[in-house]
Amino acid sequence: MKIAIVGVGLIGGSIGLAARERLGAEVAGFDPATEGLATARDVGAIDRVAADLRSALVGAEAAFVAAPVGALPAAIAAVLAVAPEDCVVTDVGSTKRAIVAAIGDERFIGGHPLAGAAAAGVRHARAELFDGATWYLTPTPATRGTLYERLHRLLSALGARPAALDADTHDRLLATVSHLPHVLANVLVAQAARALSEEKLPATGPSFRDVTRVAGSNTAIWRDIYLSNADALMFAIDDATARLNSVRAALAAGDGDALAAWNDGARADRRRLLEADLAGGEVCELRVAVPNRPGVVADVALALGRGGVNISDMALHPAPDRSSGFIVLWIAGAERAAQAEALVAGLGLPVSRS
Repeated sequence: MKIAIVGVGLIGGSIGLAARERLGAEVAGFDPATEGLATARDVGAIDRVAADLRSALVGAEAAFVAAPVGALPAAIAAVLAVAPEDCVVTDVGSTKRAIVAAIGDERFIGGHPLAGAAAAGVRHARAELFDGATWYLTPTPATRGTLYERLHRLLSALGARPAALDADTHDRLLATVSHLPHVLANVLVAQAARALSEEKLPATGPSFRDVTRVAGSNTAIWRDIYLSNADALMFAIDDATARLNSVRAALAAGDGDALAAWNDGARADRRRLLEADLAGGEVCELRVAVPNRPGVVADVALALGRGGVNISDMALHPAPDRSSGFIVLWIAGAERAAQAEALVAGLGLPVSRS
């Protein structure tokens, strides 16, 4: 398998390492910041340094675009202009709406791995970076089903857990669970530093260090993320402000019962969130009969993604006359499989369990 990596930093380099080690893939790398390409080859992230996009994409079956969010639409369009007709093109950006809206090509599938490291750069890339990590995919009705299947299998082979979400839901979700925590971490460190004015800063406890670990993350990356998801992030900030005001009101009233209920509720919510996707048990096979129409694979993947059902693996089996076919889905756990069966049936598609 031939893979192209456009932008060979921590994420792009880790994709290259995993693809070479786990798939035996031949990986070509291109990066406008050419000084990183030699390093990428030295650490084993790529096999070949490409002089330009066109040479990087020669024969590629998959291309990963790893650029800052603000630069992604133009970078993806440039890759699609020279990519082979049967090449699936994806990105790794933290926001998806603007990118998906700008790119209408059936070969493009927006992506976002929930993985990273404190240190940036290809020198810190590692093949196991994506092990067990959720990797969001944002297919649309225009997505070519065979390419979605290929990308899903590829990401699973890299160690990730692909999950489909529509772009709007993705950005609202990430505003709450990723972008807002960065905002709050920045606010907390600024508040602590300024509250002490000229006094000697005291040693900080583990709670403060844990909650502010992401403060001051790479500005070039996060400025674009904040701006590209501004409306969803502002909504999350407003909601957090209202919740803080509620706690303040309980403090002002000396309402110990309200504070206890709030604290207990937070403990229960955290446990529920952390345990939400711990699926286990046997892997069940579902067969979904589908017409041969654009977007049907995306419809199924998005329905399961919205329902919180992870697809362990999938395969497409078209009928000889190409008028219809089957999507075979493997779902971990009998309970999740039953949920998947109901979700697919809700789309009006015949589904059976093998």
